[in-house]
Amino acid sequence: MAKIKVFKVNDYEIVTFSQNSEDYISLTDMAKFKNAETTGLVISHWLSTRYTVEFMGLWEKMNNPLFNVTEFSNIKNESGSNGFVLSAKQWIEKTKAVGIISKPGRYGSGTFAHKDIAFEFGSWISPEFKYYLIKEFQRLKADENDRLKLEWNLQRTLAKVNYHIHTDAIKENLIPVELTKSQISFVYANEADLLNVALFGKTALQWRIENPDSEGNIRDMANIEQLVVLSNMESINAVLIRQGLPQSERLVQLNKIAIAQMTSLVNAKSLNSLKKLAPKT
Repeated sequence: MAKIKVFKVNDYEIVTFSQNSEDYISLTDMAKFKNAETTGLVISHWLSTRYTVEFMGLWEKMNNPLFNVTEFSNIKNESGSNGFVLSAKQWIEKTKAVGIISKPGRYGSGTFAHKDIAFEFGSWISPEFKYYLIKEFQRLKADENDRLKLEWNLQRTLAKVNYHIHTDAIKENLIPVELTKSQISFVYANEADLLNVALFGKTALQWRIENPDSEGNIRDMANIEQLVVLSNMESINAVLIRQGLPQSERLVQLNKIAIAQMTSLVNAKSLNSLKKLAPKT
């Protein structure tokens, strides 16, 4: 949908809109500076000059692949002759031009032109009018860019806030808690449960009691981050066993390692890529 804007030149309101990232300005509004009663004739007189026809043809050739060059040549040959009159409607229909369009809407019907063409029309009206036209149009675009920058900065700030809310939630739910003294002193005969307690804070049986309706086990329900840490802990635990460390000491070290590695993973930029590699459930 085209965005309608209005700016003023010498107390005359000029309507402009953007379409497909291109700016169009109302020639009808501009023509009021010459004659408010016969704006259509003002535009037609400008279009009928040979210079305007040549300029319009050049613009269309550069910007419109569907421009009818044959009809343009016919119009160009007739331009400048006595009695030659060209209206905006005739130019559009004969040449398939896109630089000038007729647009009905909230502000009434009128003839609009791409800003490149509108500025040329401004020159024909008067050098002073063109100067103020360009200055006010530039001011309008600068204000629009400032607003877009403000919106972009606001969106970026909101994105950062949402990111922190999201990561804090991850940390609160995924980072293992430090084990209590009673947990450390308890002897876990099963080495698999030793790793479960270090990472999840509970044995497989404790998890099963808490989740009686689950079809899987504690490790089946683990996410990609926990599985990565669990794999690392298995290798580290094997080293600690060879070193002859008792189970309680290994549990303390493994718990610290689980906390450190999970913290690194949830803060890592590669977190999303790791998740993409995880098998779909």
